[in-house]
Amino acid sequence: MTDVEIYSTAICPYCVAAKQFLDRKGLSYREVRIDTDPQQRTLMLERSGGRRTVPQIFINGTHVGGFDDLVAAERSGRLDGLIAG
Repeated sequence: MTDVEIYSTAICPYCVAAKQFLDRKGLSYREVRIDTDPQQRTLMLERSGGRRTVPQIFINGTHVGGFDDLVAAERSGRLDGLIAG
C-alpha cells in the first residue's frame, strides 16, 4: 500500500488541487494540517528541507514537493515509480 502524506492548511487552493489530483489517481492520503498544529509545521519544515509553502507531499517517505512538483512527477513518469516504491 502506498503511504501518501500531505501537509496542508484550510485555505490553500493548491492543497485542494493536490488532494483532488491524488483522488483522481485513486490514492488515499493522510492530511496533516499545519495551521492547527504548530508542531506539525516544524516537522514539515524539517522533512522538506525548509520549504515553507503548502502543500508539501511525501510518497512512501520520499519528499515530492508541492502541487506543481506532484504534477511534474506525473508528467515525467517519476510518480509511478514513487507509488510502486
